[in-house]
Amino acid sequence: MSKKIIVIGSGFGGLGTANRLAALGHQVEIFEARDKPGGRGYTYEVNGFKFDGGPTVITAPFMFDDIFSAAGKSRADYIKFLPVDPFYRIFNHEGKQFDYNNNPEFIYEEIRKWSPEDVENYKKFIDTTKAIFDKGFMELADKPFLKIGDMLKVAPDLIKLQSYLTVYQYVSKFVKNDFLRQVFSFHPLLVGGNPFDTTSIYAMIHYLEREWGIHYAVGGTGAIVDALIKLFTEMDGKIHYNTPVDEILVNDKRKVTGIRLKNGEIHKADLIVSNADVAFTYKNLIPQNFRRKYTDRKIDSLAYSMSLFVIYFGTKKRYLDSRLAHHNIILSDRYKPLLNDIFNKKVLAEDFSLYLHMPTITDPSMAPEGMESFYVLSPVPHLGSGIDWTKEAKPYRNKIMQFLEDHYLPDLQENIVAEHYIDPLHFKNTLNSHLGAAFSVKPILTQSAWFRPHNQSEEFDNLYFVGAGTHPGAGLPGVLSSSKIAADLIGPA
Repeated sequence: MSKKIIVIGSGFGGLGTANRLAALGHQVEIFEARDKPGGRGYTYEVNGFKFDGGPTVITAPFMFDDIFSAAGKSRADYIKFLPVDPFYRIFNHEGKQFDYNNNPEFIYEEIRKWSPEDVENYKKFIDTTKAIFDKGFMELADKPFLKIGDMLKVAPDLIKLQSYLTVYQYVSKFVKNDFLRQVFSFHPLLVGGNPFDTTSIYAMIHYLEREWGIHYAVGGTGAIVDALIKLFTEMDGKIHYNTPVDEILVNDKRKVTGIRLKNGEIHKADLIVSNADVAFTYKNLIPQNFRRKYTDRKIDSLAYSMSLFVIYFGTKKRYLDSRLAHHNIILSDRYKPLLNDIFNKKVLAEDFSLYLHMPTITDPSMAPEGMESFYVLSPVPHLGSGIDWTKEAKPYRNKIMQFLEDHYLPDLQENIVAEHYIDPLHFKNTLNSHLGAAFSVKPILTQSAWFRPHNQSEEFDNLYFVGAGTHPGAGLPGVLSSSKIAADLIGPA
């Protein structure tokens, strides 16, 4: 029997779930607080430039294919993916680079430039990560962990795979060169984790990238959002913009019954899928007297990811003769101490590590003709730090831009013709993320799988969660997996 389903939020988790549920025959409506879809994948348009707001690295593209095929469609008819090579260009603090892709011989040559002995060490590392990938991604990523028994069943395998080690500890068991350890352990930062306390299960990200490559969607990540919206509306799905939800309505039988919007409108539903931040959903949309497990105290006791400072900028000249690739990572000479400042001390350090995205190297349509589009991202502490971003944002922006001009993009600031930035206050106030955490609940072992907020609420059995804060976690593969889990739990009409 077809159910009336409300999806709160139109990030990739919400869009993935909404499409899967519509394809299963349900009546689905999305309520989006902002003027456009996408959530963290929102697109900013400034002076003819298009800037992808959040995710830019497309791994496991088959996960998008699955959403379209569930509706009897072909993803290729809606969106085109291009492989990116190299996957990343990683610079050390002296500007010396390391490239990698999914060609083993190429990677061995790059490793040899830094540490010949680590070629064989890397081979051993990648061989062991296959087992982690097979268990952590292929077997468990799209399975719900709703009962403690689900966790106990896999605990022996997780112990055998040494999931009690951190990603950095795991890499360091094999790789000896300090910079190469950084190269092969930075991946938790892509999902909001500190390589020095994130479970080694996340070492599988490197293997996942090698398995399917890294791709770029022509027109940017925003083009994927547009394609998913098109698919959804073709199945008679409805989406409402500028409709922030004020409350999830609950009856005396501990069932959610619908939503009340900020404007007072009430919309009824048989069940609700929240793609809003899990902590925000519980703390701000459900009155405390209805919550038994996820009290305010419980929510505040969880560990949250770092936040981000992101500058989107366009230049009136092109930088094709620079040393930059499509995806660039620029590491500080302080690796562990800097991460300690961000995650543990929660102070705004004098130095920074950066991710610099240059999409126009692959897709010139992201900027007006003859111009270049960029975004630069710096991990920073979440708002539990007490940093006053109304005062710190501008100086921090200036420091990053001066660094890029001095080392990578000559005459940058005199060539900027479009700019926009976001900081932790944006994540809190616009994206409704608790503490302005960019990736919600932190991916440590004690907050993974069954220990993470469940895809089917522990409080109300007709409330479901998708997105970064629920199982299996942040990053596009994790978020898309959560959408499959929720749709599978709800089932067909």
